[in-house]
Amino acid sequence: MKRPGPLLTLLAGLLFGVFMLSLNATTGERSSPSAFASPPPAATTTAPPAPSTAAPEAPSTAAPEPSAPVPDDAEYAGRTDDDSAAVAVTVRDGRAIAYFCDGRTRESWLRGDVAADGGMRLTGRDGDELNAVLRQGKRIRGTVEVGGREHAFTADRAKKPSGLYRATATVREARIDAGWIVLRDGSQVGVLTRDGAPSPAPRIDPATGAVTVDGQRLTARPATP
Repeated sequence: MKRPGPLLTLLAGLLFGVFMLSLNATTGERSSPSAFASPPPAATTTAPPAPSTAAPEAPSTAAPEPSAPVPDDAEYAGRTDDDSAAVAVTVRDGRAIAYFCDGRTRESWLRGDVAADGGMRLTGRDGDELNAVLRQGKRIRGTVEVGGREHAFTADRAKKPSGLYRATATVREARIDAGWIVLRDGSQVGVLTRDGAPSPAPRIDPATGAVTVDGQRLTARPATP
């Protein structure tokens, strides 16, 4: 029997190759994935904020400033700068009473509070006003306005019997209201008002406060707020 020739062998091989290619196209065989394919994106998560490490603010330890002490209870007496009148002030428990007197016909009683720093604004009738400062408990310096006229004054701390005195009474059906300022040198300045009419006041005994008005014995006592 005669063997097939080389030409037939080659032709058979080509036909077989075409057959295999057609088979692959028909079945749609998948190729293996590339080793260089991009990996899926990694999931991202948001980290919680880190807790604050700042130290809490410490409360203030500064001690509050102490308030100034209330001025001591005391009496003060002196004269106006023009030497036309006397002024006396008595301080008690943060309150003050003052008396302005020229020893003839002009007088005024004034009252008010004393601030912790020694400042005071005292008021009286008809708009009379005293504005002053108590300095280190030794003296009062300021101004007093009486009857529309202003006077600067200084009143030093007084020691008994110096100070401010007052007497009120009814004598022979007349209303008596009198005030006295006893100064450090022992001199006295006072006005006595009888039923609203002012006149110079008689002298008092500073040791006892005794005074005689229209033949009647009265007692002048220290004036307090």
